[in-house]
Formats: sequence, C-alpha cells, structure tokens
Amino acid sequence: MNYDLSTRDIKFLSGVGPQRAETLNKELSVYSFKDLLYYFPYKYVDRSRLYRISEIDGNMPYIQLKGQILSYETFGEGRQRRLVAHFSDGTGIIDLVWFQGLKFITSRYTPRKDYIIFGKPTVFNGRINVAHPDIDLVEDMKLSSMGLRPHYNTTEKMKRFNFNSNAIEKLVANLFNAIKNETIPETLSPAVVAEHHLMSLSEALYNIHFPHNPELLRKAQYRLKFEELFYIQLNILRFTKERRNSFRGIVFDRVGEFFNTFYSQYLPFQLTGAQKRVIKEMRKDMGSGRQMNRLLQGDVGSGKTLVALMTMLIALDNGFQACMMAPTEILATQHHETIRNFLEGMDVRVELLTGSVKGKKRETILSDLLTGDINILVGTHAVIEDTVNFSSLGLVIIDEQHRFGVAQRAKLWAKNTRVPHVLVMTATPIPRTLAMTLYGDLDVSVIDELPPGRKPIDTVHQFDNRRDSMYEFIRKQIRDGRQAYIVYPLIQESEKMDIKNLEDGYEHICQIFPEYKVSKVHGKMKPAEKDEEMQRFLRNETQIMVATTVIEVGVNVPNASVMVIENAERFGLSQLHQLRGRVGRGADQSYCILVTGYKLTEDTRKRIQIMVDTNDGFEIAEADLKLRGPGDLEGTQQSGIAFDLKIANIARDGQLLQYVREVAEKLLDSDPNAANPNNAIVWRQLYELRKKNVNWSAIS
Repeated sequence: MNYDLSTRDIKFLSGVGPQRAETLNKELSVYSFKDLLYYFPYKYVDRSRLYRISEIDGNMPYIQLKGQILSYETFGEGRQRRLVAHFSDGTGIIDLVWFQGLKFITSRYTPRKDYIIFGKPTVFNGRINVAHPDIDLVEDMKLSSMGLRPHYNTTEKMKRFNFNSNAIEKLVANLFNAIKNETIPETLSPAVVAEHHLMSLSEALYNIHFPHNPELLRKAQYRLKFEELFYIQLNILRFTKERRNSFRGIVFDRVGEFFNTFYSQYLPFQLTGAQKRVIKEMRKDMGSGRQMNRLLQGDVGSGKTLVALMTMLIALDNGFQACMMAPTEILATQHHETIRNFLEGMDVRVELLTGSVKGKKRETILSDLLTGDINILVGTHAVIEDTVNFSSLGLVIIDEQHRFGVAQRAKLWAKNTRVPHVLVMTATPIPRTLAMTLYGDLDVSVIDELPPGRKPIDTVHQFDNRRDSMYEFIRKQIRDGRQAYIVYPLIQESEKMDIKNLEDGYEHICQIFPEYKVSKVHGKMKPAEKDEEMQRFLRNETQIMVATTVIEVGVNVPNASVMVIENAERFGLSQLHQLRGRVGRGADQSYCILVTGYKLTEDTRKRIQIMVDTNDGFEIAEADLKLRGPGDLEGTQQSGIAFDLKIANIARDGQLLQYVREVAEKLLDSDPNAANPNNAIVWRQLYELRKKNVNWSAIS
C-alpha cells in the first residue's frame, strides 16, 4: 500500500474523477490526497440541534430543520430567475431559494421526501426564507450527527457547479474512509509530542475536519499550529547557524580617520542615544570575525540614513567599499544626495548607479568601482547586474528590504570572494512576532527615538463635508511659507468605488487654490517626469503636491507641514503611518488630516482612531497586524509568509510562536549536527519541507 498521500492523485478518490479533479487543481490547488487532507475548514457550525419552523425568526445565525419540500415555483426571467421551494415540517412553512443551478436542484431534491436543511434565515416580504441551503436526505446525515460541522472555503466558480462546502466535506469523509486502514506517518519526534502534550498527527488531522466536540477541535488546532510554526522556526534557526558557520566575516577592527573626522567635524547634529546604541551594536558585529546580518528598524525620520553612513565609514576605514541599494530610483537618488551633503568637504567619492545612468558616465562608474576609486555606491537593483563589479566590497546596506527577493540579495554576495557585512533597513515598523518569522535569521536593532527638535505630528480625522475649513487651514500654512501634500487612493475613476480620483482631485485643487502652483505625481508617470515634479516641490516652486501613494517612501521635503489623505478608510494603518511620515521632517509643527465619509465600519473607525491617538510606529504595526492579519501587511506577500501558513496566524498565535522558537532552539542546541537518532523524524521532515516548499527560501 502507498502510504505517501502526496503521490496519490486526487482524481482517484471516490466522488472526484477527472472533471472534479481539474476543478480542485485549478481552484484550490488540491492535486493529491495529502493536499485535500491539509485543506482545513475555516469555521465550524454546531449541527447538533434541530429547530421547528414555528421557533424561527429572521435574526438567528443558522438553523437546521427536518421536513419535506411541498412544491417548487420559479419567478423572474433570464439572470433574474429564481427557484423557490416551499418547505414544511408540520409546524409551519418557509421558502428555500436558489438563484443558480435551478435544473440541478429540481432534479436532485424531489417533493414529499424527508430532508434536513441547514442555512441562514432572512425575512423577505414578510416570509422567512433560506437562500442556497445545505440539503441532505435524512438517511445520509451520518456526517452531521456530530456536534460541529466543518465549513470549507470554495470559489464562485465551484459554487456555480454546486461544488460547495458540503461537497468538499463529503470528499474529505471519503478520503478518511479510503485511508482508514493506513497509519499517517508522524512528523514530530515522540519526545516532542510527549513533552508538549500534543495530539498524534492522525488524531489531529481527523479532528480538524470532524471534531466531535470543541475540546477535541482545540487540541487538533494546537497540534497543527505547533508543528507549522515549529518547522518555520527550526528552518530559520538552522539556516542562520549554517550560514554563520560557513561564512567568516571580514574583520573591521579599525575605527579610523574617515569615521572620526566625520564624527568630530561634519556631524550635523548630536546623535540620539538610540543612534549611538545601534552604531555600537554594528561595530561589535563587524569586528567579531563573523558576518554581520542585522535588521535596522527605525520609524520615519528617526535618522537611519545617518547611522547607515557612519557604518559605511567604518568599512572605508578598513580599506573596503560600501554599497547601498534602494527599491526605487527616487529613493536611491535621495539617499545619494543626502550622503553627499553629509560628506561635503571630505575626501570620499560617492556615486549613483540607476537604470537612467547610461553611456560614458556608466562606463566610468563601472571601471572606477573595479579600481577602488569609488568608495560608496548608491543605486537601485542596477547595482546587482552582472556588469557591476567591485574592487573590495565590504558592506551592503539594503533599504526597505521587503522589496528585494532573496535571489536578488544573493547576487550581491557573489560580487566578492569574501561575503560582505549586511545591514537591512526598514521604515515599516515590524511587530515582534512578524519579525521573528520574516527576519528570524537577522539580529535586530531598533532606533526608537526621534532626533532632537522634531515635534510629534498632530493628526486629526475630518469628515468630507467640512472641506472649507480644511482648505482655509492649508491656505494659512502656505501663507506662513509651508507646503502641503494631498494624497488620493486611485489615479483613474473606478465605477465600483466612490473615490475622489487623482485627476479630478488635481483639477479641483487648482480651482480652490488659483493663487498657488500645484504639482501632480502618480505611478504611471515616467520616472523623469515624476522626478521633475518632486524636485519642483522640493525647491518650493510648487506649494501643493497632489499625489497617489507613490510618495509613501522616499520624498524628503522638510518644508512640507500638511499631509491630507483623502478616503483614508481605503488605506491600511501602516500605509497611513508611512504617508504621515512625509511631513514632520523639519522643526515646524506638522499636521496630518485623515478625510473620510460618514459611513465607516467598526474596523475603519478603530484604524482612524489609532492614527489620531499615537505616532508610535510599533504600536501602529501591532494594531495593523491584529486588525488585518499578516497577509495584508506591506511586504509580507513578497516574503511568502502569508500563504505558507495553513492554520497558524501570526497575529493571534504570537505567544505560541515564541514558545516553539524556544523549543526549536533547544533541539538545535542539543543536536547541532542532526546526528541524534531520536530526532531523525524531525530532520527528515525539515528536509522534505525545504525540498517541496519553494517559499521557505524567502522566509530565510
């Protein structure tokens, strides 16, 4: 018998066949018996109780009835056509309604037979009806004789063929029936299962689909979450150890003339305590003989670029070059200008390499990198092209790292015989639980202090019927010499959403402020056009910038003091926080105005209130993770983490994540060479996961 369920094609399962198999492949990525076994329900409904029609009202969440279809009626024409079945249990009559698959329903469910129906009741024209109910013959209801019944996600296309949650439930039941004489191989060692009081894998998989009671469901969920998070953490920790053992770091044992001259003569302002602490952590890393691999988190405006520059000067002091990579041309150009301004007067050559740098200029940069005449190179992904080579690359700094893939980063390592030190920077504050998963192999430094003189941004929520007072406020700020951003969520009008689009918004703002010049920036503009508009705004040739979220990262205009975000309800918390960070970069008081309509969901009200209440990026990131989940957060989709988790939830299972990390660390410390036969199951499973799951490389 073939015990490897991953090699058994789903089409050979009873009730599937070639046509349904194709639907499962395309719609749910279910190809094998194992895929279906691990296609978990998203919720459970108690099916232990039968109601009487006389008890029902339209406010009940779900009802289950036993009775008969008395007759069918059809109403409407074409797409408006609907089928109504009059259903009775002897205590009253309700309507069952279908809008799709009408022929299938009338041929499948015949009047005057006993059925059990299940669904959500609503009231329409004074009558109670249930739309698209689950419906089963009484004798087929062994499945729901248990208390909790699973509900599975299905797609619209599947529902059109009546391939609903009920149908998947039956297939899963067929699957367990097909493998009932087989043992599902355990994936955790006996010691781990025993020590942490875990359910066996076989029991957990059965009870995640067909739990007889809530306690068994809880134990099944715990076991499967534990395993999922355990292997992610074990993978990260083992990868980190392997890398540290394989790669000796370049020893930066000197802090010399470049660093000391800059610190004593060119430093524009006193470093904050947080900046000093972070620089000390990096000096220690780079002098230790192992490769630095550090994540630097700092809120918008916390001074990460200055810290990065001082780290680069340590590389220069030790005879090495440094490279800084940014995700966009605008951001790379800004970093280049900022670093050159900081170093003005010092004998340090800084060059910029982006896709726009061509011809003679590009050739000169490429040859001077090879001779070592260029000390610091700033650029976009253009710096990892095969034609770009360094004389002695000692430090790589990657800004907003979630926008670069692992393969792209690895190309930089290949440019040197010895791996350079790596500093990854992000202005998107990452909650601890997410950082442990996305960046679990990196040491973390945090700049949690704003430079002196920076004032917290004053954030207010305003409904869109009070625009006159808002425009008057903007006018006053501009009269006082300041500038303003106005951000819209879309470029072109969408029929489905009532959103003030950028084009209309631009014209409207030009009419409201005829006395001022207005810039317009969006993602569909050519880079050169975009850059020119931003430069005009920076030079104060335009006083108002109307933009999309393209300005979220990278524009530094200290004179801008007002950020208006239209349709703020359309943005996530982290994005609102990033946009707000475009102001408050000078010494003047700055303001962020969140404009919404009156009709807001409870979640949106919470989001807006959090923005009004706090400027703390980490607090906001934690709240965003809880409200939206990891899959929606900036960067997590590129990292693969959101889609690899089948049952665990980074937002809700933070404590368990911390716990399993410690379990994984303990196992790795006690068996660093994977030689203990008691752990053979664990190492075999990790190897299998690494082999099959391509996204794991992105996690580590």
